[in-house]
Amino acid sequence: MGQKLVAGAATDDARHPLVGKAVAALSQESYLTPQGDFYNVERGNPIPYTLPLEKRLEVGLERETWKLEVTADPEDEAKTGKACELGNPMTRADGNPFTFADLMKLAETKAVRYLKVISCNNLSDPLGIGLWEGVPLRDVLWLAQPRANYRSVYYDGYHNEDPKQLFQCWLPANRVLEDPSGFLPVILCYKINGEWLTGERGGPVRMIVPEAYGFKSVKWLQRVVVTNKYQVEDTYARQNNDVNDSWLKTRALFDALPEQVPANEPLAITGQAQVGVSGLDKVQWWAQPKGETWPAEDPYFTKAPWKDAEILPLPGNWAGKADTSALHPSQFERGTGKPATWPMRYTLCSWAALVPPLSAGRRVLRCRTIDLAGNAQPMPRPYRKSGRNAIDESEILVS
Repeated sequence: MGQKLVAGAATDDARHPLVGKAVAALSQESYLTPQGDFYNVERGNPIPYTLPLEKRLEVGLERETWKLEVTADPEDEAKTGKACELGNPMTRADGNPFTFADLMKLAETKAVRYLKVISCNNLSDPLGIGLWEGVPLRDVLWLAQPRANYRSVYYDGYHNEDPKQLFQCWLPANRVLEDPSGFLPVILCYKINGEWLTGERGGPVRMIVPEAYGFKSVKWLQRVVVTNKYQVEDTYARQNNDVNDSWLKTRALFDALPEQVPANEPLAITGQAQVGVSGLDKVQWWAQPKGETWPAEDPYFTKAPWKDAEILPLPGNWAGKADTSALHPSQFERGTGKPATWPMRYTLCSWAALVPPLSAGRRVLRCRTIDLAGNAQPMPRPYRKSGRNAIDESEILVS
């Protein structure tokens, strides 16, 4: 569940002028990240979208030639004793792969749009946030007519026909077929912010797994395998990363802070919060004199004098020119286009705070989140393997 629509937001009149100025500057920026401005995490040699157009057309990296195979795992019977059964496998060999035209036909009645931030579990900053559009994977799976012995799916994208470049991810079949309350569907995505996906963003079609880190949202999608195996089939299983649900964590980050500020004058600070599966209740900040010792038994600064920041609302013009019809009801009220809750899971929100006048010296500023269960960052999952979540800090000189 969410919380009140605008958590901790003040009116313009109630804000300190410095904070008001900082918030106004944020409001001039687009909430959605243009697809060309996402930070890229890419694989492939060569990177698939850099191939010549003729080759991209040949291998299905353009909308007019894209094809998806949906098959049963050929290793099932040997490894599990019971083979997955599909009534209508869709393959190139059988002449019936799922095409982009088929996807657009489904989109006429099944298309959904939702906001999602893309984060890499091994990088400190989010890569960008978009309004993603696609068709639920389950609707494509039903076309393949699974009949028996299907426990999970794994999927991969174009990889230069080189097994060593294969990047593959796995999901439980139950997660694909049904969305728990408050969850969004796993989709075959073809648009972002109202625009066709570029090859750089994983087009013509990529997977989007809304609650997960970015590696689950495989680019250049070309194959989905339905299997009776229960073991995780992620490429990341061999790379010492979290491989199962890989849920996004809730965490706060600073925007750029000045390196030096005048003594005895207030300072406006801003930042972003990534809202993970545990939701977001508060963003907090704290300024500590550099060099001040802190008890070793409190590594997450739980006893520090944290102060609450203001969580800013979703900008009124957040979508720009993007089509906001078919917004998913888990995120938006039907018919109004207003956020059902704010802050919204799997997205970013901005925050702002006023730091009172500080005396001269170096200070370490930190920020953290409190989730809807009352867990202070980096809890409840402080481990790097399941996504970076260290308390953000930045040093300034007060002079």
